Amino acid sequence: MTLKILIAPSGFKESLDADRVANCISTGILKVLPNAQIFKAPLVDGGEGFTKALVEATGGTLHPIRVTGPVGKPVDSHFGFLGGTSQKTAILEMAAAAGLRLVPPEVRNPLATTTYGVGELIKAALDAGAERILVGCGDSGTNDGGAGMAQALGVKLLDETGNQIGFGGGELIKLKHIDLSERHPRLSEVQIDVACNWHNLLCGEKGVARVFGPQKGASPEMVEQMASALDRYASVIKADLGLDVREMPGSGASGGLGTGLQALVSAKLYPRYEIVMQYLELDSLLPKVDLVITAEGCIDYQTPRGKIPAEVAQRAKRYNLPVIVLAGTVGQGAENNLQYGIDYFASILNSPCLLSEALADASRLLTDAAEGVARLLLVGQQFQHFPALG
Repeated sequence: MTLKILIAPSGFKESLDADRVANCISTGILKVLPNAQIFKAPLVDGGEGFTKALVEATGGTLHPIRVTGPVGKPVDSHFGFLGGTSQKTAILEMAAAAGLRLVPPEVRNPLATTTYGVGELIKAALDAGAERILVGCGDSGTNDGGAGMAQALGVKLLDETGNQIGFGGGELIKLKHIDLSERHPRLSEVQIDVACNWHNLLCGEKGVARVFGPQKGASPEMVEQMASALDRYASVIKADLGLDVREMPGSGASGGLGTGLQALVSAKLYPRYEIVMQYLELDSLLPKVDLVITAEGCIDYQTPRGKIPAEVAQRAKRYNLPVIVLAGTVGQGAENNLQYGIDYFASILNSPCLLSEALADASRLLTDAAEGVARLLLVGQQFQHFPALG
């Protein structure tokens, strides 16, 4: 009987997109199991690759544009229009304008980076006639609560003297008043839906500054500055707009961009897979296979909180399918994932190395790791000749 395997990975940040990850895993499997029937469903979660994946899946169009990057310099970016929709639906990802990949490691300072370019993408989509806009949140290099995004769309964020605050999350500590009177006029006419991590919160001990700030280059002192600035932001939003965003689901998505989108441009936030899975093939392929292999850059205690491997496992278990995860690194609390439908996980690293070396050699490492999984499957086939285990 031919073994049918579904490969449904995420991309590896700053290294391989989801398509390349799927291809590497397939190559490794077929080296050992040349007769295996491979199905591929590269996945995106709102971060890098979200726009291109959904444009390709729907036969839409991609539109290049140059916008302000997270450190204030111009970057090449893009937005798209989905095909086959009754409404003219634009799609964009914040990572293409303010992603961590666009912040050079030597200048990473989430107190200073801005989402201004995300607002420019939204403006470009509005000016191109969008009737609906899908925004993907993920892989951010910012922590400004979406303030820069809103400023690019005409929202005035004022200090106590009535002057506009500057760019970056650190500037939010000066915020006194929000003025929406000059906001882009088409925002009131267009439906904006946001695919975000529902678990990410703006404020508190589990707020975005404390959970994700260190990953973006923040020192412990900077983390507390960012947390205080976002507390201030939330207080002004409540006072001026009557919306309590401190622990609103999705409010902390992409460094608080979820808050800015909902509070300042009237977007609606959704758990990201509610949107993403409408356009991808994962659910239709699961009934056809015997095994699922997924992958992500890291598996750890955060994986069950909205990461792709956990989402894949949850859906695969509806069909009682075994799930294997290949990860760039295995972090603290990774074993907890065994309670959430993941049956086996492993790092693709076979010896200690520098992060830069792992990123550069990711294709080979992933292919070799997939080959190793296939050899384990061959060994597993022999267990039918052994007494029952356990």
